[in-house]
Formats: sequence, C-alpha cells, structure tokens
Amino acid sequence: MKRPFALIAAALLAVSATAHAAYPDRPIKLIVPWGAGGDTDNIYRAFQPMFQKHLGGTIVIANVGGASGTRGAKEAKDSPPDGYTIFAVHDSIHSTYYTGVADVNYWDFEPICLVSATPSILTAAPDTPWKTIKDLLADAKAHPGTITVGATLGSTSHFFPALVEKAAGLKFKYVAYEGTAKRMNALLGSHIQLAESNLTQKGKVDAGQMKFLAIATATRMPQMPDLPTLKESDIDVEYAVHRGLVAPKGTDPAALAKLRSACGAAAHEPAFAKAMDLQGTLVDYKNAKDYAAFFKQNDALNKELAKELGLLKR
Repeated sequence: MKRPFALIAAALLAVSATAHAAYPDRPIKLIVPWGAGGDTDNIYRAFQPMFQKHLGGTIVIANVGGASGTRGAKEAKDSPPDGYTIFAVHDSIHSTYYTGVADVNYWDFEPICLVSATPSILTAAPDTPWKTIKDLLADAKAHPGTITVGATLGSTSHFFPALVEKAAGLKFKYVAYEGTAKRMNALLGSHIQLAESNLTQKGKVDAGQMKFLAIATATRMPQMPDLPTLKESDIDVEYAVHRGLVAPKGTDPAALAKLRSACGAAAHEPAFAKAMDLQGTLVDYKNAKDYAAFFKQNDALNKELAKELGLLKR
C-alpha cells in the first residue's frame, strides 16, 4: 500500500533534482543600479563574459538608475528569490541607508562574492587654477564653501570628498548628480570644480581634460607613480569603492551555490585582472562567508562615517 506513495515521493525528488541541475535554464538579470558607461557598469561588462562561462548560462545586464542607486537596489530586493535576479552592489548600499536616502541595506540580500576595489582620486576640472593638492587646500581654506564638488548625494562619491573635507578642515559646496557618467561630464565641462574619480580617467588627465590631485591609497599606485597620496599632504584618508554581487534574501540555496562558484572562478580569471588593471581597479575577491563578514565591518564603518560627518539619519 505504501509503494505508490514511495514512487510518487521518489519522482518528486527526481524532478526537484533535475530542476536544480538545470539551473540556469533561462537568462539571469544582473541589475546595475547606475547608468551605462559608469564605473560599476564598466566593471560588470568586463566581468559578465567570464561569469557566464563558468555559470553555464546567459547573464543580461539591466541598468536601473535613479535615486542615488537605490531604485535598482529596491527592484533587486523585491525580486523573486529564485536565482534569476542578482544585484551589482557597492559601498553606497550602506551610505545611502544611513544618510536616509534609502531603506535598503546589505542584510536584505544574500552575498555571492566581492569582486573588486577601486581607489578614489580627488579630481579637478581642467580650468581650475590648482596644479597640486596643496594649491587646492590653500584656495579652499581661503574661500570656504565656494569650491563646487559634484557627487551622488549619500553615496561613495559624496562620502569621499566629505572625508577629505573633514580631515583637512575644509568646507565644500556640493552639487548633486546621478551616477559617475553625469558627474564626469560635468567635470569635463567645468560645471563643477572637483569630484571623486579613479584611474579610469587617466586618459582624460593625460589629454588635459581634467586633473588628478591626490589618490586615497596608502602608497602611490604603479600606474601613476607621480600622483601623490592624500597622506603625503597630511590628509589621513584612505578610500576605495568595493563592488560585489548579491541575490535577494532567501534565494534558492542550490542556485546560490552555483552563482558563488561561478563568481569565484570568474574573479580569478587572468583576463579579468587585466581588464581591471586597465580600469585602475584591484581584483578583491572574497567568497560568500568572507564577504558577509566584510559587509558587517563595512556597514559599521559607514554608519560611523555618516555620524562623524553629520549625515546620520538612522
């Protein structure tokens, strides 16, 4: 009498196993919460082919910009936890939460892996009078509140200059832009005087279209050995933008396991390291366990930064 039930149970298990083994059997949406052509988009355009290869499926990048990156974060959070939506996250997930811009944070997601870290550079418009970071510091101290800084408010491009402002005893005037591409265009057109950028803009600097003043690393970068660090001007700031992949909370464990394995394999591809070197970015792989610990540490740091900068709303 029990045999039919046993057969049914075995059949259901077989169907379930086949479904898991088949994942992914349709395209996976990778939500990038910024516009095309920005730093985050460029990093994942380089990562996508290798990630696809190791996952054995198609990954489609969807640029969902707006609201300092939080529109895309909310869409990712609210997506079905079936493994067919993943999210390209960076440090702004913490800063936008604590500054009250968004109600989404890292705990709304499952970590897949950390991919990269991009050191920040204090960058000036081409027509500014400063030739060095010391020129800027002298001008900013003589004219507090007048030097314009482009930033996505509540995001990393806001936190970085705010940290410089605090460490150097300066006062800037902030102008809001959505995403890197718009901010860089404003800088190129001298609509603003300063912004956070990185080594991806080296070609424009070499062409005289903008000026690097100082990088927020512990030591000088080999790609630009003549570019001083902020620390060399007694500005005790180290800062980089970390980018990784997450999935909605409760995502199917079998799908997560495949995503995590493929993410790790892709991050260790020599071709990815080469692509990141061209973008002034460091490969900074962390597996899901280490990424979860990093999230917790980075969240506490961003909360403290928001508090120190007078931006804490939560």
